[in-house]
Amino acid sequence: MMTDVIFYINSVAFGVGLAMDAFSVSMANGLSEPHMKRRKMFSIAGVFAAFQIIMPLLGWLCVHTVVEAFESFQTFIPYIALVLLLFIGGKMIYEAVRGKGGGDDDMDGAALGAAALLVQGVATSIDALSVGFTIAEYTPAEALVESLIIGAVTFMICVGGVMIGKRFGTRLGGAASVLGGVILIAIGVEIFVSGVFA
Repeated sequence: MMTDVIFYINSVAFGVGLAMDAFSVSMANGLSEPHMKRRKMFSIAGVFAAFQIIMPLLGWLCVHTVVEAFESFQTFIPYIALVLLLFIGGKMIYEAVRGKGGGDDDMDGAALGAAALLVQGVATSIDALSVGFTIAEYTPAEALVESLIIGAVTFMICVGGVMIGKRFGTRLGGAASVLGGVILIAIGVEIFVSGVFA
């Protein structure tokens, strides 16, 4: 199957679709930290890409081992994503509002820490577990290649998201962190609504 062009087209399409939440969160991160260094920008994209590689593989593994347990866990995915993004978004808004009045130093908003980034990575990629069902018939090598393609696409899209956020964040100043937090909360609500009521 890996010699089939359709396989690669589908993998890229999966990558684009799965990366949209991570793109939005990357943009929110850029908004809240407009003077972010390039190294951190690539770190954010790298973390999101890593989770987008791991989750489909984990889903594929679950399908081939504990299908019943995985199916029951799927119902909790929208709730987990909502709670995680509400927490991170709310924290971002709180820290931005609490830090107002400090002059130019507030331009960077609330800097994103490693723990918050990992929570974002889980929240934006947890739905990719479901991809394990759609690639259940793949060999381990095919599942790995598809997941790596998804990760590469996610990385490029997230770098673009951070860059867009940084550009607008520089113009918005301290209000950018609040907007970034609102975006994260909105993404959490969207994942919840589409997962529960779809």
